[in-house]
Amino acid sequence: MEYIAAKNIISNYSQNNIWFGVNYNMDIYKGCCHGCIYCDSRSDCYKISNFEKVRVKKDSINIIRRELRGEKRKGVVGTGAMSDPYNPYEKKLKLTRSALEEINTLNFGVSIATKSSLIIRDIDILKKIQEHSPVIVKITITTYDDELCKKIEPNVCSSSERFDAIKVLAESGIYTGVLFMPVLPFINDDAENIENIVKKAYESGAKFIYSTGIGVTLRNYQRQYYYEKLAEIFHDEKLVKKYIDTYGNDYECRSKWADSLWKVFVNECNKYGICYKMKDIIKGYKKYYEEEQLSWF
Repeated sequence: MEYIAAKNIISNYSQNNIWFGVNYNMDIYKGCCHGCIYCDSRSDCYKISNFEKVRVKKDSINIIRRELRGEKRKGVVGTGAMSDPYNPYEKKLKLTRSALEEINTLNFGVSIATKSSLIIRDIDILKKIQEHSPVIVKITITTYDDELCKKIEPNVCSSSERFDAIKVLAESGIYTGVLFMPVLPFINDDAENIENIVKKAYESGAKFIYSTGIGVTLRNYQRQYYYEKLAEIFHDEKLVKKYIDTYGNDYECRSKWADSLWKVFVNECNKYGICYKMKDIIKGYKKYYEEEQLSWF
């Protein structure tokens, strides 16, 4: 494991962050070994060389402790935006777990995004945090099909294992749901996939499913990497040509059937009573704490 120097880990305070109401961001690890073929973090703009190699920020827990102690405003600390906090090395290093312990001790909330079932190891700490601050867990699921999952997300647990993790978290009282993104044009952009994901999310106790839309974003370097993987995995030259002919160099690559599939998504969420709007998700996991704060006054 390579350790890299870091002066800061906790980002500056954000008052009205519309992304799940997160106030701070935190990344202990740099890079990710999940191997997801579509990951936007490979894009040139993030300047992460050798993205597939996981590195650890040196002395991270002491830095996090110092920075959180210095913050005058409490809030929700988000993690998982750039690299998964539950990569395989976390099982031994337990740095994410240690960070959660600091978050709990210092009375902050937490928002976690992951594709790993390892998160259930830390339910005990999440429940402690939830006693005083908001907690939300978002588990990314792109396809209901485990076989397709192995192709596009080769080094992470299957979709079915992630649904199992959602069920365990939900039964433990943790506000948990699904990040349904990205949706890959010509690959998993079909009604059957959407219907199965929403139904299984409901059966697993998910409180919400959030999607930014029916499509994928592609930009410098990531686009090239994605096309190479499509050709390698699906052995179909026509598939890459479809992307080039349909999207060219567009950043946003919406499914050709995005509008109709979005209606399917909304209808299925409504049918099962699952939140899908960001404002409702934020309200759902923060409501109790905001009401409690108002009662103090």
